[in-house]
Amino acid sequence: MDALYTAAATANGREGRAVSSDGQIDLPLALPPALGGNGKGTNPEQLFAAGYAACFASAMAAVGRELKVDTKDASVTAEVSIGKDGDGFGLAVVMRVELPDSLAGEAGQKLVEATHAYCPYSKATRGNIDVELVIE
Repeated sequence: MDALYTAAATANGREGRAVSSDGQIDLPLALPPALGGNGKGTNPEQLFAAGYAACFASAMAAVGRELKVDTKDASVTAEVSIGKDGDGFGLAVVMRVELPDSLAGEAGQKLVEATHAYCPYSKATRGNIDVELVIE
Protein backbone atom coordinates (compact mmCIF):
# COMPACT_ATOMS: atom_id res chain seq x y z
CA MET A 1 0.00 0.00 0.00
CA ASP A 2 1.22 3.50 -0.81
CA ALA A 3 0.10 5.66 2.13
CA LEU A 4 -1.71 8.86 1.16
CA TYR A 5 -2.09 10.02 4.75
CA THR A 6 -1.01 8.79 8.17
CA ALA A 7 -2.80 9.73 11.39
CA ALA A 8 -1.05 9.43 14.73
CA ALA A 9 -2.49 9.61 18.23
CA THR A 10 -1.11 8.84 21.67
CA ALA A 11 -3.09 7.51 24.62
CA ASN A 12 -2.13 6.32 28.07
CA GLY A 13 -4.97 3.90 28.79
CA ARG A 14 -8.72 3.85 29.27
CA GLU A 15 -8.48 6.27 32.21
CA GLY A 16 -6.27 8.96 30.70
CA ARG A 17 -6.11 11.09 27.56
CA ALA A 18 -6.00 10.60 23.80
CA VAL A 19 -4.19 13.26 21.79
CA SER A 20 -3.62 13.37 18.04
CA SER A 21 -0.26 14.51 16.69
CA ASP A 22 -1.87 17.63 15.17
CA GLY A 23 -3.80 18.50 18.34
CA GLN A 24 -7.23 18.21 16.66
CA ILE A 25 -8.12 15.44 19.12
CA ASP A 26 -7.40 16.01 22.79
CA LEU A 27 -9.88 14.02 24.83
CA PRO A 28 -10.17 12.66 28.34
CA LEU A 29 -10.69 8.90 28.39
CA ALA A 30 -12.81 7.03 30.92
CA LEU A 31 -14.41 3.66 31.31
CA PRO A 32 -18.14 3.76 30.64
CA PRO A 33 -20.39 3.04 33.64
CA ALA A 34 -21.29 -0.35 32.08
CA LEU A 35 -17.64 -1.37 32.57
CA GLY A 36 -17.35 0.07 36.08
CA GLY A 37 -16.14 3.57 35.21
CA ASN A 38 -17.51 7.04 35.82
CA GLY A 39 -18.16 7.75 32.11
CA LYS A 40 -16.60 11.21 32.33
CA GLY A 41 -14.67 10.87 29.12
CA THR A 42 -14.86 9.07 25.82
CA ASN A 43 -13.69 5.51 25.32
CA PRO A 44 -12.02 3.51 22.54
CA GLU A 45 -15.31 1.94 21.45
CA GLN A 46 -16.87 5.38 20.86
CA LEU A 47 -13.81 6.53 18.94
CA PHE A 48 -13.84 3.38 16.80
CA ALA A 49 -17.60 3.76 16.19
CA ALA A 50 -17.17 7.37 15.07
CA GLY A 51 -14.28 6.51 12.76
CA TYR A 52 -16.00 3.48 11.25
CA ALA A 53 -19.30 5.34 10.69
CA ALA A 54 -17.53 8.28 9.03
CA CYS A 55 -15.39 6.03 6.85
CA PHE A 56 -18.34 3.85 5.81
CA ALA A 57 -20.45 6.91 4.93
CA SER A 58 -17.62 8.34 2.81
CA ALA A 59 -17.07 4.98 1.15
CA MET A 60 -20.80 4.78 0.41
CA ALA A 61 -20.65 8.16 -1.32
CA ALA A 62 -17.76 6.93 -3.49
CA VAL A 63 -19.54 3.67 -4.33
CA GLY A 64 -22.74 5.61 -4.99
CA ARG A 65 -20.94 7.76 -7.55
CA GLU A 66 -19.70 4.59 -9.29
CA LEU A 67 -23.21 3.10 -9.26
CA LYS A 68 -24.73 6.44 -10.26
CA VAL A 69 -27.00 6.64 -7.20
CA ASP A 70 -27.51 9.62 -4.91
CA THR A 71 -26.40 8.93 -1.34
CA LYS A 72 -26.56 12.48 0.06
CA ASP A 73 -29.53 11.68 2.33
CA ALA A 74 -28.01 8.46 3.68
CA SER A 75 -26.48 8.20 7.14
CA VAL A 76 -24.50 5.55 9.01
CA THR A 77 -24.47 4.68 12.69
CA ALA A 78 -21.86 2.24 13.95
CA GLU A 79 -22.62 0.41 17.19
CA VAL A 80 -19.43 -1.04 18.64
CA SER A 81 -19.77 -3.57 21.46
CA ILE A 82 -17.02 -4.97 23.66
CA GLY A 83 -17.33 -8.21 25.55
CA LYS A 84 -15.52 -11.22 26.91
CA ASP A 85 -13.95 -13.38 24.22
CA GLY A 86 -12.23 -16.42 25.65
CA ASP A 87 -9.66 -15.24 28.15
CA GLY A 88 -9.64 -11.69 26.75
CA PHE A 89 -12.02 -9.25 25.13
CA GLY A 90 -13.43 -8.88 21.63
CA LEU A 91 -15.45 -6.43 19.58
CA ALA A 92 -18.59 -6.70 17.46
CA VAL A 93 -20.11 -4.05 15.21
CA VAL A 94 -23.60 -3.35 13.92
CA MET A 95 -23.60 -0.91 11.00
CA ARG A 96 -27.02 0.76 10.77
CA VAL A 97 -27.37 2.36 7.35
CA GLU A 98 -30.32 4.70 6.91
CA LEU A 99 -31.14 5.09 3.23
CA PRO A 100 -33.60 7.40 1.48
CA ASP A 101 -36.76 5.83 0.02
CA SER A 102 -35.21 6.06 -3.46
CA LEU A 103 -32.70 3.38 -2.39
CA ALA A 104 -35.17 0.95 -0.85
CA GLY A 105 -34.96 -2.73 -1.64
CA GLU A 106 -32.41 -4.32 -3.94
CA ALA A 107 -30.71 -1.05 -4.95
CA GLY A 108 -29.96 -0.20 -1.32
CA GLN A 109 -28.83 -3.73 -0.52
CA LYS A 110 -26.42 -3.68 -3.49
CA LEU A 111 -25.07 -0.28 -2.42
CA VAL A 112 -24.47 -1.31 1.20
CA GLU A 113 -22.84 -4.62 0.28
CA ALA A 114 -20.58 -2.89 -2.28
CA THR A 115 -19.69 -0.27 0.34
CA HIS A 116 -18.80 -2.97 2.87
CA ALA A 117 -16.46 -4.54 0.28
CA TYR A 118 -14.87 -1.11 -0.47
CA CYS A 119 -14.59 0.58 2.97
CA PRO A 120 -11.08 0.47 4.51
CA TYR A 121 -12.48 -0.12 8.02
CA SER A 122 -14.60 -3.00 6.72
CA LYS A 123 -11.54 -4.47 5.03
CA ALA A 124 -9.54 -4.15 8.26
CA THR A 125 -12.20 -5.85 10.38
CA ARG A 126 -13.13 -8.60 7.89
CA GLY A 127 -12.46 -11.98 9.46
CA ASN A 128 -11.51 -10.36 12.79
CA ILE A 129 -14.70 -8.73 14.06
CA ASP A 130 -18.31 -9.72 13.49
CA VAL A 131 -19.93 -6.90 11.48
CA GLU A 132 -23.68 -6.97 10.93
CA LEU A 133 -25.16 -4.73 8.23
CA VAL A 134 -28.64 -3.38 8.96
CA ILE A 135 -30.46 -1.28 6.37
CA GLU A 136 -33.10 1.05 7.78
